[in-house]
Amino acid sequence: MTLTDLPAARLVPRAAHDAAVAELQRQYRAVPPGTPVRLGKPTSNLFRFSSAAGARLIDVSALTGVLDVDPVAGTAEVQGMATYETIVAATLARGVMPLVVPQLKTITLGGAVTGLGIESTSFRHGLPHESVREMDVLTPAGELVTVTRDGEHADLFRGFPNSYGTLGYALRIVIDVMPVQPYVALEHRRIGSGELSAAISEVCADPATDFVDGTVFGPDENYLTIGRFTTDPGPGTSDYTGQRIFYTSIRERTHDVLTVHDYIWRWDTDWFWCSRAFGVQHPLVRRFWPRRYRRSDVYRRLVALDRRYGFTAKAHRVLGKPQDELVIQDVEIPVARLREFLDTFHADIGIRPVWLCPLALRDDRPWPLYPLTPGELYVNVGFWSAVPQAPGDPEAHNRRVEELVAQLGGHKSLYSTVHYDEQEFWEHYNGPAYRALKDRYDPGGRAPDLYAKVRR
Repeated sequence: MTLTDLPAARLVPRAAHDAAVAELQRQYRAVPPGTPVRLGKPTSNLFRFSSAAGARLIDVSALTGVLDVDPVAGTAEVQGMATYETIVAATLARGVMPLVVPQLKTITLGGAVTGLGIESTSFRHGLPHESVREMDVLTPAGELVTVTRDGEHADLFRGFPNSYGTLGYALRIVIDVMPVQPYVALEHRRIGSGELSAAISEVCADPATDFVDGTVFGPDENYLTIGRFTTDPGPGTSDYTGQRIFYTSIRERTHDVLTVHDYIWRWDTDWFWCSRAFGVQHPLVRRFWPRRYRRSDVYRRLVALDRRYGFTAKAHRVLGKPQDELVIQDVEIPVARLREFLDTFHADIGIRPVWLCPLALRDDRPWPLYPLTPGELYVNVGFWSAVPQAPGDPEAHNRRVEELVAQLGGHKSLYSTVHYDEQEFWEHYNGPAYRALKDRYDPGGRAPDLYAKVRR
């Protein structure tokens, strides 16, 4: 395999992009004040299922491509609604990839910048917004502004991450990219719980490490997966898009090799391990489940249907079972406090497996609305499942997680449900800085504020 064997996504002509931006501005300005606006994207990776009744849909279908990839300059210029699946197709064929590629194919670049994202390169390259050189942002006031680190709108550049569209939409983004090799060699290393934090710190400090993430199968069954670029496929590469399942291989083998393309999307085929809820991991079901539907966006649509029509809730009532509390969260914990978090999590929540992903800010300045400490190594802990509701308190487990994260000096991503009250929320997410940005870029209050958006 060579990277040039991959089909390259067609680049969008500049004139077509400019016309699409002008049309989007026209649509936006035509919406009467006070009318909610939603982007007409075919997919979402959020777990706040809202009907947003009465919202005006804005067509963004002409803003889903790649404008340019420049391997020499180390940049890609991308439309804001382009999915990472599209971006990776355009960049890999030219021998590069974004510094951080979130795990799921239909996450958009604009969504990852305004709503955060993470992957196994984040221990070195931070979060997706730290790869941004400049953006064109359509503000809630209907103005198009070009945003850079040090320009007139540097406050919006730093305040845009974790604003979830409440400060505007990114329509064009220039990001850093890095050279790749055709393969990624993996080592799955089992680590005891007492040594886990030290092992993560050691692996992340090794300059030969290109990728790091981890999987926790139980209270004392933890694995670190360490990846390194290579030109050598060895005896052959593994394929986890068919009958074999990536996360089960972590327990079964100590070494593996994937193509760089398959490594990037190793988690998408089974939505990490969540496809088991639909029976897709059963060998017989898997054989007849079409390969093109083994994708995270398909599984999320099934979840959305269940949430809309209440199939699971009705079944639980009929069977006399407790209703489920969905505990779907990603949290950042300082590496030194990881053992405390996991011990309490295993005792009080009990979801497994759990995903681990180390990260450290690439930038030496904090980002106001998600104030991680520069120079500190964190571990993202991701858990996505359901537990029986506690009697009389249907949100008990989610609130317990939020309390624990605060106690340990961590932070919580906002793509899923939020249970903080308003005062506590703004203490965690820098209310004064957010209000200053809101006053400047949305003086008429056309977009909801961040707390209202994540709590609705």
